[in-house]
Amino acid sequence: MHTNTMYRFDNFAPHYTSYPKSLTVSELRDAFIVALQSLHGKTLNCASKQEKFEALAWLTKSIISKNLIETQKQRTKDDPKQVYYLSIEFLLGRLLENNLVNLGIREVCVKALSELGIELDSLLDQEEDAGLGNGGLGRLAACYLDSMAAMGLAGHGCGLRYRYGLFEQKIKNGYQYEYPDNWLKNQTYVWEYRRPAEKIAVRFGGTVRTQTNGKIRFIHENYENVMAVPYDVPIVGYKNQLVNTLRLWSAEVDVDQYTCGAHGVECNSVIYYKHAIESLTDILYPDDSHYEGKILRLKQQYFLVSASLQSIIRNFRMQHDVLQELPDKIAIHINDTHPSLAVAELMRILIDDCCLGWDEAWSLTVRTLSYTNHTVLPEALEKWPVNMLEQLLPRIYMIIHEINERYCRELWNSYPGDWDRIHSMAIIADDQVHMAHLAIAGSHTVNGVAEIHTEILKKTVMHNFYTYTPDKFTNVTNGITQRRWLLTSNPKLAALITDAIGSNWIEYPCDLAKLAPLSKDTAFLEDLASVKLHNKLKLAKYIKEKHGIIVDVHSIFDSHIKRIHAYKRQCLNVMHIMHLYHCLRENPQLDIPPRTFIFGGKAAPGYYKAKKTIKLINTLADKINNDSAIHNKLKVLFLENYNVSHAELIIPASDVSEQISTASREASGTGNMKFMMNGALTIGTLDGANIEIRNAVGADNIFVFGLSAEEVLAYYRRGGYNPWDIYNSDLRIKTIVDQLVNGFFPVDSDEFRSHYDALLRYGDEYFLLKDFASYVAAHQQLADAYCNQNRWQAMSLLNIAHSGWFSGDRTFSEYAAEIWTMDQPIPLWCQCLPEDYARVNPGRDVNHDQVILS
Repeated sequence: MHTNTMYRFDNFAPHYTSYPKSLTVSELRDAFIVALQSLHGKTLNCASKQEKFEALAWLTKSIISKNLIETQKQRTKDDPKQVYYLSIEFLLGRLLENNLVNLGIREVCVKALSELGIELDSLLDQEEDAGLGNGGLGRLAACYLDSMAAMGLAGHGCGLRYRYGLFEQKIKNGYQYEYPDNWLKNQTYVWEYRRPAEKIAVRFGGTVRTQTNGKIRFIHENYENVMAVPYDVPIVGYKNQLVNTLRLWSAEVDVDQYTCGAHGVECNSVIYYKHAIESLTDILYPDDSHYEGKILRLKQQYFLVSASLQSIIRNFRMQHDVLQELPDKIAIHINDTHPSLAVAELMRILIDDCCLGWDEAWSLTVRTLSYTNHTVLPEALEKWPVNMLEQLLPRIYMIIHEINERYCRELWNSYPGDWDRIHSMAIIADDQVHMAHLAIAGSHTVNGVAEIHTEILKKTVMHNFYTYTPDKFTNVTNGITQRRWLLTSNPKLAALITDAIGSNWIEYPCDLAKLAPLSKDTAFLEDLASVKLHNKLKLAKYIKEKHGIIVDVHSIFDSHIKRIHAYKRQCLNVMHIMHLYHCLRENPQLDIPPRTFIFGGKAAPGYYKAKKTIKLINTLADKINNDSAIHNKLKVLFLENYNVSHAELIIPASDVSEQISTASREASGTGNMKFMMNGALTIGTLDGANIEIRNAVGADNIFVFGLSAEEVLAYYRRGGYNPWDIYNSDLRIKTIVDQLVNGFFPVDSDEFRSHYDALLRYGDEYFLLKDFASYVAAHQQLADAYCNQNRWQAMSLLNIAHSGWFSGDRTFSEYAAEIWTMDQPIPLWCQCLPEDYARVNPGRDVNHDQVILS
């Protein structure tokens, strides 16, 4: 349900003591020199760039610390409802510039450093990207933390402090190689606060016995304690002096439990044992293709939820005497299935530690927890073997078993005799514990992350759950933070927008809609084109320095940057590039706009086909980039080790955003929103949030192709698709597919056999051949539009103008009002419904925008 009530920011933001009230250039300059001397004992002339970065970060953190303390004091006094966002990933990116902007001191900092002969950008480049996430899930969580802080909501993230993150990707001879991402080189993260006094014991293994003394008690014995030590990373609100926190847990040895000789372990095994314990939080997504990897993944997930929930309940009980107030004061959100054990862990805490009965504990649990589903892919809906969970987490398994028994009895009462339905909804079935089912049963609200994704959940993947408890299901379309993805990452565009419509859009993103009338202003469109060219030159410089390849900045910069996966269809993009290359080889004088195709993303270490896709892209790049016969009309690049900092370089420079997943497979996407906000035009299927982007910008300002979700799902249900029919009837496809195995590429003939077989022998699961002709036609429309630069820039501007609805501020206002029922005024000003657009631009049909050129 959407509400149209509009609030201004200053009506709801807490009035904390402002710090710094007025920091001058000279004050910051002098404080920086003192910080440099205190940290490193060096003068300005002797310090390295890294040391200067650390001094500036330390100085910035000292300002943040004062605001953090004031925020915590005010929260203790006001006692607002607190939100805890549990996520296995938080992809923060670099924080220094973001913090300077949110504190409102970036320009003062630039001037102060300039007086010392230092460029701020040179210090920003010294910061490592925190290795706390990988893809869209983690970046989404980071955007949401930013929005909560900017909106004044009492919200916190809970995650793991990975020592190495996922991995550092290196490309050698076209292949992906994985190396440790040693982002914590100095063992500390410049922005964190270590809180050893607040450590939590998390239990693994052991046995459980019951004790009856008027009431059954469960005694967990012979377990292994692993200490969870919290590290708090401050999350700074935009110019509101508010600071929330991201609490990251690190695994450490329980020195009180473990001594030489304890548990039958010899003294010379102490170092080995310490390493084994601490490795629990070493790596994001351990390879679960073997038993040890599965165990480690499960331990990580329980470690996250147990430490987080124990900490949350401990803090709650310090301030509240009545446990029954828990759902009124605390909201705990499960971001995807990874933290689903929170359902059982909260039950354990309430029953075993707080001595509540089952029914009361269950009521509090369900009313406190909510769950976001992020996928319809079967492999992403986690399941754990019963024996593994029972051995590793015996008490938790007992609780899950009891939840399942009670839940199935409820289902039997509603559907007597319908064993198939009950089996499909059971939490434990076929010797597997179904984590999504646990999250649904134990939450008061379940949301999808785009309108079509939520409808697919209701109609297919979770249809039986939806028919049983329809009121649980809702939709909250994802969003991104305009403060990072426009204000900070694209400063020239941000300045152009502010000159045109003022700076209100930074806090009220729907004000971007005021840009729409300028789509007819030729002078403004020329300025917009100049900004894009500036960003393309910046990216081209990086590409030349990093890869030694010169790209044409007047070519179409076409970007496909995301996790490498079959359903995201990087291979469809490759097929189109192969087609263009074939056309140019046949006719080098072919009149087409030059194109630069940019790829980036990591393949999971155990995902064979995805890693072969990276090899395919790089092999094609080598062939095209070294072929002088095509006169540089095509360039292909794979930028290794793609991360947030790369995205901040690529997205502002891109003309085209490739969002070409198989319809019905992508839950939402957020890359599509970032590109849109920076003026790139989307070529995509009607999948995920692409549909809502089309509705916002109008069908004439996006390039849509391919099967619909309904058509794809119909093929999955009923069959009827034979890729051989297309292969035999379309010479373009036959030529391309044959080139995978006929020696066209200078590699072994079986190098890309897996791709050939996936397309033909194994049925083309993701419909690349089926969508190819439509994709080629959409790209032709795109090329035609690009040749008319006035039209292209107008389309680009309309994308920027309508991107405000995709702000994470709007997303979180919906979460806060409709899922978490926050007990403070919620900023619904950012829910940009069509009538809100009409309010800003009277007389415009927002669903059918067309570019009207003079």
